[in-house]
Amino acid sequence: MQKKRYRVRIIIPAVIVLTALVVILNIFLSLKFSALNNALIDEKLAANINSLKLYLDNSKANSRMAAVSMALNPNAIKAIRDRNTNELLNLFTPTHDLYRVNFYTICDNEGIVLVRTHEPEHFGDSVLNQQNIKNALTGKTTTYFETGTAVKVSVRTGSPVYDTDGTLIGVISAGIRFDSDSTVKELKRLFNSEVTVFSGNTRIATTITKNGQSIAGSTLDPKIAEIVIENKQGYFGDAEILDEKYKTFYMPLINAHGEAFATFFLGIPKAEIIAVSNKSIRDGIILSLCGLAVSAALLFLIVSSINEPAAKSLGGMDHIADGNLRKLLTAINIMAVEHEKDRSDHSLNIEEFEGDYKTLAQGVLKIASTGMTDQVTGIPNRRHFNNRMNWEWKRAMRDNVPISILIIDIDNFKTYNDSFGHQQGDLVLQMVAKTVAQSIKRSTDFVARWGGDEFIVLLPVTCSTGAGIVSERIRTEIEKVLLPFVKDLSVTASIGVHTQIPTFDKTAEDFISIADRALYLAKESGRNRVVFAETAQ
Repeated sequence: MQKKRYRVRIIIPAVIVLTALVVILNIFLSLKFSALNNALIDEKLAANINSLKLYLDNSKANSRMAAVSMALNPNAIKAIRDRNTNELLNLFTPTHDLYRVNFYTICDNEGIVLVRTHEPEHFGDSVLNQQNIKNALTGKTTTYFETGTAVKVSVRTGSPVYDTDGTLIGVISAGIRFDSDSTVKELKRLFNSEVTVFSGNTRIATTITKNGQSIAGSTLDPKIAEIVIENKQGYFGDAEILDEKYKTFYMPLINAHGEAFATFFLGIPKAEIIAVSNKSIRDGIILSLCGLAVSAALLFLIVSSINEPAAKSLGGMDHIADGNLRKLLTAINIMAVEHEKDRSDHSLNIEEFEGDYKTLAQGVLKIASTGMTDQVTGIPNRRHFNNRMNWEWKRAMRDNVPISILIIDIDNFKTYNDSFGHQQGDLVLQMVAKTVAQSIKRSTDFVARWGGDEFIVLLPVTCSTGAGIVSERIRTEIEKVLLPFVKDLSVTASIGVHTQIPTFDKTAEDFISIADRALYLAKESGRNRVVFAETAQ
């Protein structure tokens, strides 16, 4: 009876400990996978944004090369002089693929269309409303994002055409259109994300479908339209389209008159990556339960072999084991509750435990901290920041005090990363993270990696003056960091700053979005500078 009683008293606590470990591990793995999901989506979207900008730059270059090359073509010059429209079509149509352009518009020296390769049946109208053609008639070759009669969203280059005696006889405008289904489908294949092109606030080409039908013709969300079209700023954030959640980026196209006449949309469905992650979590849970069953069976066999004297010697240790187990489970439960309250800085006090329980507590703490730490820089990650931000936002709202936020972006980081590789790029990220962390002085201030080459700083109970001092200190300290492998060249950073007293009609996400707009303006206005959202609006 004594032996059986001690077998039970050893097996039951051990099974409880193993079960608790499995549950804890899976909870923290779920949190870690959730953070990883967000990081993966952010990194993928950031890469797609850079690819889109590169695509647009290449489109400008191809458009210019096509227009200039054809304007110097003797056969094209002769056909324009002779107003031979058939010859113009024969000359220009085969060159579409050669120069990677979609269309040409050829007009005379008064801006009257002689022929359009994309609409050869329509000609004789004036295109002086197109700035690239208007400039070309003054002898300038210029490239702009523009709209036209048939093609609503495109990049076009107008190049003057001179006769052999130097007389201006016409203009060749070469264009690449973005408003076609074939274009957005090709971009979807390249970027592996959904693509939409808006003319004004109307979708005119999109890869998003409902019941197999394109949703072209629907309109842009008014709030996003205000940011992108009216304020001419990029918008990065979450959106719900046709009941599906996306991580999105909207980028305005600015025409020659400084107007945002069109918008590019990139969207990554969150469900795709989350589904893969959830499967991994489910598989992990199943494997953990199988491991638990095997461990319990082995434990039973081992305990069954314990003889009576050994069982008696263990009797005096039962109350110690039970006490440590209860203490550990209580501490874990408290930590889980605090994390649910967005108190992610709460952790176990491992000094309260001894022996194997101390080792177990250290393991739990390590798992918890891993889910909250950026693996490259060693500073808190985006999930950790969001928890802290929500908590500080609620506290500032309750106390009616200001809160400030800084979003920091390393200038020209992609170029350096592409030139010297990801390892050197990671080294720069680590150096900047360390510099930013050392530049904040108060224990309540908080710095985290926001994603890609961006960092974010939270300054509780800080007015705009204090935020300006801290942001300028960070900017100048980053300037002192020298780029590895590039002699005497320092790192620079652009910083967007926003200060606000939280109110019930605004969310922390709105607050961050405003700071992000300020960062965008800092990048657009020359980089290596601090821009306040209050002055940017």
